[in-house]
Amino acid sequence: MTSKTDTISSDEENSPTMKKFIFLSYGYETPTPEIMDAWGKWFASIADRIVDGGGPLGSGREISRVGTKELSPGTGAATGYTIFNAENIEEAEKIAKRSPIISSVVVHEIISMEN
Repeated sequence: MTSKTDTISSDEENSPTMKKFIFLSYGYETPTPEIMDAWGKWFASIADRIVDGGGPLGSGREISRVGTKELSPGTGAATGYTIFNAENIEEAEKIAKRSPIISSVVVHEIISMEN
């Protein structure tokens, strides 16, 4: 169950001070009904903040100047993303801390390229 402090009002979401953040989830566990329920509740608690609900990430490749490295899903891999609005990095961190963290979560502000 969420409390008033766990949910975000649409007035806050429409605030001109809102910034976009990307949430990167790391780690993998086979989804159980409990895990799926926890994610559903977390997404519901931030529904007014979501810009892009994201999704799970599969295998990938890291491309660098020295070559390409195959990346497979695992406990140390990025396994999902979500883009959401928050006033600042501190608020984004609070939102991320309420998520069903598997290994870890990384949050970055998305910098606007518009003037």
